[in-house]
Amino acid sequence: MPDLPQVHPEVTWAQRSSATDPERNYLYVNIKAADVSKADAKLDITPKNVTFAGDSKKGVRYQVSLDLYGEIEPENSKVNHSDREIELILRKKELKEEFWPRLLETKQKIHFLKTDFDKWVDEDEQDEAPEDDYANNFGGFDGMDQGGLGNIDFSKLGAGLPGGGDLPADAEESDDDMPELEDADKPADQSSKIQEVS
Repeated sequence: MPDLPQVHPEVTWAQRSSATDPERNYLYVNIKAADVSKADAKLDITPKNVTFAGDSKKGVRYQVSLDLYGEIEPENSKVNHSDREIELILRKKELKEEFWPRLLETKQKIHFLKTDFDKWVDEDEQDEAPEDDYANNFGGFDGMDQGGLGNIDFSKLGAGLPGGGDLPADAEESDDDMPELEDADKPADQSSKIQEVS
């Protein structure tokens, strides 16, 4: 088999911190590696590094090594491998209120690393942020095959309208309210004709 072209996957991240609660002291890290099956992926998590490599069905080899700013606890970290990405919840080792200033040890800007604004909250607003149970929604490092939707109550998700209801029966669209289209056989108003310039 020929060598596949190597590509850095896009990596997004966000974080939470706590000086007292280890469960609220973690990093969200998502490695966007579409079409890499678990069988074709290699993930290695150590206290100061996350390394991922995987062959995509689309003919590329995703490969990335992240030297982290601080230490994490691999044994308390969680992994969810889907068809689109590898989601990681990495527990920060040091309990403190302050955020890490960056994800990686290097201060150099890394082109494939981005902030995950969907999950990001400011350091001084994290206690007011709604308590999401995201960090507990999927299995641990050893239980990588556990899905990420176990704790979601789908009955609370609405069907289209605020409150989850359907459209009222009398709200159906009607052609009666549509304006009449001009008849193509009628001569057009002279003022609307374009005058030719000779």
